Amino acid sequence: MSELLEKIAYCVEFGKINKVSPFPPDLKGQDGADELTKMALEQGISPSDILNKAFVAGMDRVGKKFSENKIFVPQMLMAAKAMNTAMVHLKPYFLSGQIQRKGKFVIGTVAGDLHDIGKNIVSMMIEGGGWEVIDLGVDVKSEKFIESIKANNATVVGLSALLTTTMMSMENIVKDIKAHLPDVKICIGGAPINNDFCKKIGAHYYSPDPQGVVNYLSQFVA
Repeated sequence: MSELLEKIAYCVEFGKINKVSPFPPDLKGQDGADELTKMALEQGISPSDILNKAFVAGMDRVGKKFSENKIFVPQMLMAAKAMNTAMVHLKPYFLSGQIQRKGKFVIGTVAGDLHDIGKNIVSMMIEGGGWEVIDLGVDVKSEKFIESIKANNATVVGLSALLTTTMMSMENIVKDIKAHLPDVKICIGGAPINNDFCKKIGAHYYSPDPQGVVNYLSQFVA
């Protein structure tokens, strides 16, 4: 059982999506995360164990390597694709309540900014960490963030920006969220953002990489 879970974690870590996936070369022609996850369920391994001991474990390694500049965006996207492909097999168990999500996380790129690669990577990492992610997309205004947080009873929100010209937009959105939902924690990130800016605008957390957000969220899990 543990050997199969480790195989799935390895496939996630190295972006082995399925049997026909050519990467990584040492697994060419072998089953990938997709087939192995289905096999694990058929063998009676609990969906919760697959999530935590395979998906979360694999994405945790990916996040740490990315933080240490040992891998880069393409490898992280491959890992996320492997995890998302395999995650389809677990969706019915989330819907039935057999697997409990750790919480709900709303994320979006702030109004005026149409960049989404960084946001998408953070979304994938957080979902791989066992959270339900509500991705609002790009060019998101305060009202949409606030509506989604309320509708989903989310406790944490993530704001992304790539353009320096939209930093003011991020500041205004942070103020609006805090005014309407003072108990919600606000994470921010993006190329022009730093910890000083985070403190200046009153956000709760800044991270230069996705793994930092995953680590920050861990404190809100009972």
